[in-house]
Amino acid sequence: MLSGKLLGSDMKKIGVLISGRGSNLQAIIDACESGDIPAKIAVVISNDPSAFGLERAQKHKIPAVVINHKDYKDKNTYELEIVKVLGQHNIDLVCLAGYMRIVGQVLLSNYLHKILNVHPALLPSFPGLHGQKQAFLHGVKVSGVTVHFVDEGCDTGPIIMQQAVPVLPNDTEETLSARILEQEHKIYPQAIKLFCEGNLIIEGRQVKING
Repeated sequence: MLSGKLLGSDMKKIGVLISGRGSNLQAIIDACESGDIPAKIAVVISNDPSAFGLERAQKHKIPAVVINHKDYKDKNTYELEIVKVLGQHNIDLVCLAGYMRIVGQVLLSNYLHKILNVHPALLPSFPGLHGQKQAFLHGVKVSGVTVHFVDEGCDTGPIIMQQAVPVLPNDTEETLSARILEQEHKIYPQAIKLFCEGNLIIEGRQVKING
């Protein structure tokens, strides 16, 4: 018998939070439409009304909602509106895809162990903004990608999957970032698939993959 908490089962509805161009959103859309992820994206929410990811959602006939954090008096009020919209769409899993806000207690308490994020570095190294740049400037020989559950910290939640990306001798920050992004588009949908199939188990800080 499996110990720990088995996460996710049956057909899921995904809500994606974005702030920008939405390239990871597109990877998730493609994986859902191809059947690789046994789920559907039920809503896309952006805190930035100019985010190009909103156009991606509309192109695929996915409901797209702007909830601008600047329009709310505080973080709790802002996140309550997000939770309201997620609830209206019966969301089972929240995926952060270039969402440039730290998730607060309101979202966490409503979606405990149901929020995923992808980070462009091998956590716990180089958390926060511009993980690729941090790694490049630090002179590491290997960087990479991490998919993790979101907790109250900044990129501190239990790690689901990681993929190493070597730093080549002739790399620039831009070329390294591009190769890291390629891997983000691969392993993020894989991790979402595992969640939606009910194959992730959290035991403390460890995330185990069933089967």
